[in-house]
Amino acid sequence: MEIAIGLLAIAATVLAGSWLADRFDLPAPLVLIVVGILGSYLPFVPEVALSPDVVLLGILPPLLYAAAIQTSLVDFRNNKGVILSLSVGLVLFTALGVALFLRWALGLEFGVAFAIGAVVAPPDAVAATAIGRRIGLPRRLVAILEGESLVNDATALVSLRTALAAAGLASGVASDGVTVGRVALDFLWASVGGIAVGVAIAFLVGVLRRHFSTEPAFDTILSFMVPFAAYVPAEELHASGVIAVVTAGLVLGHRSPRTQSGASRLSERINWGSIQFLLENAVFLLIGLQVFYVVAGVRTSHLAPSQIALAAVGTLVAVLVLRPLWVVPFRFLRTRVTHTDPEAPWSHTVVLSWAGMRGVVTLAAALLLPPDTPQRNVLVLIAVVVTVGTLLIQGTTLPALARRLGVRGPDPREDALQAATVMQAATRSGLDVLDRMTDVDEATCALLRSRCEDRLNQLWERLSPRSGDADETPSAKYRRARMQMLQAERSEVLRLRDEGRADHAVLRVVLGALDLEETMLDRIEDQESRLAESEMLPVDTIEAPCEHLQQSGACTEPHTPSGCAECLRDGTSWVHLRLCLECGHVGCCDSSENRHATAHFHETRHPVMRSFEPGEVWRWCYLDEVVG
Repeated sequence: MEIAIGLLAIAATVLAGSWLADRFDLPAPLVLIVVGILGSYLPFVPEVALSPDVVLLGILPPLLYAAAIQTSLVDFRNNKGVILSLSVGLVLFTALGVALFLRWALGLEFGVAFAIGAVVAPPDAVAATAIGRRIGLPRRLVAILEGESLVNDATALVSLRTALAAAGLASGVASDGVTVGRVALDFLWASVGGIAVGVAIAFLVGVLRRHFSTEPAFDTILSFMVPFAAYVPAEELHASGVIAVVTAGLVLGHRSPRTQSGASRLSERINWGSIQFLLENAVFLLIGLQVFYVVAGVRTSHLAPSQIALAAVGTLVAVLVLRPLWVVPFRFLRTRVTHTDPEAPWSHTVVLSWAGMRGVVTLAAALLLPPDTPQRNVLVLIAVVVTVGTLLIQGTTLPALARRLGVRGPDPREDALQAATVMQAATRSGLDVLDRMTDVDEATCALLRSRCEDRLNQLWERLSPRSGDADETPSAKYRRARMQMLQAERSEVLRLRDEGRADHAVLRVVLGALDLEETMLDRIEDQESRLAESEMLPVDTIEAPCEHLQQSGACTEPHTPSGCAECLRDGTSWVHLRLCLECGHVGCCDSSENRHATAHFHETRHPVMRSFEPGEVWRWCYLDEVVG
């Protein structure tokens, strides 16, 4: 009963803390860790012991897997050089720097000092990316942070085991048996073995999905098993369970569109989203709840309080300083060696060097220190100070630093343009298949073409969104009317249910269809609300510009700057405006009722038109169907 009440209290506190963070526009990890610290000093809050086995076996694998299946394998591969430098090189560099400092500050032998250095070295797999997404960092920067935090735990845990063995604190391993060659082999086996186990698990899950996974519930349960099925065998083989979980997640996430049905992917996304939200927020609450008891354990140390404070604060400062000392020179050397300009500006490097928040793995690794470790309580306190300190210092200042340097996330309207061009290419492929079908009647073909056209126009309408009922786009009018219809339809279904006039299973199917449609409409509306806040639109294409785009100019003098020429003549309305770059004709888009821009192309065969909306600079070739 006490365990059930405790779990309920943790879940309720997580929900309340997350609500407060959202209400006051604060990062949820910082709010929850402060709540946890305050709670640890309240007399009626029981001690919540954070066991390393619970963290490393129960919390870390699902958190890593939930992050890995959402991480792009392509982005990970494209940034592998930077990711490896951070997840391997920076971890070892930080561990060495902290070891040298603690050897001086506390007089520890090097093996023990390097062990605690490995404990505090890896940034958290959740904190940096959670705060990074919240403040809107560029996607490449977020991809690097995700990749680093997914892999660096493996480096830290292998380093910790090696350091403890070198210090004679690891059971079954003699300190004189630790050599440079053995350490290198341990690292090699941890990486290669972990990757092999992860790939094997991903292959097995793929086979099971092809032959047995017909229900979303089956697929979701199978997905819940993957992180533990990868982590446990890898650890039993003395390889890296972290790398095994990450590898399985990256591979399965990359292959999911081909191996899972749409319903299974939707179910997996929703369920893992809920689990990830609860676990990652509970982690920060649990970290805060440890503070009182860790501080109490240090009181038995024979070291002077000033010496303990020097060691803890000095380690925190070292961790904060060592990351920029690695990141900035690495970028400079990489530029000099490759003789190429990096894709990201220096401001991105500065932000990356400050995004080093520590988390639960640091605390769990500190608790892995054997009981006979010299000054163990002090070392655990150092891990807590580094974890809380980096979260509070870097977590609170990172948004301001990013704003000061002008580092921003992707423009929502650039995303909208790219989504429209991707859908244009996909629709073109689908219509090509439809044209080759001989067993589909003309009415069905016309219906399919109309639905494809409506779906495509809906994406194009997201550019330059308008506000107010008078300026609603056709898709916005459709959503508003359809939402009202859905409400009436659901009310009628519920009336039939309450009167007992239909079977519950049948009603559940109908309600599920209505809920799915409502969810899709809500998602589109939320995306358009973010688009309305965008002020600029860079050109971003997914295909190489065609010859017509390359030969056309950037702009021309419009004949009717106030609007569509035909709409002004006939007294009709338009949604968005397009400008012909050859003759200056201004026409309305395909979402408009009369589609005068397309009609102008069919009449004149002028191939390229430009968006005539404020802040938009993209062009479109009618002949090759390419944006530029």
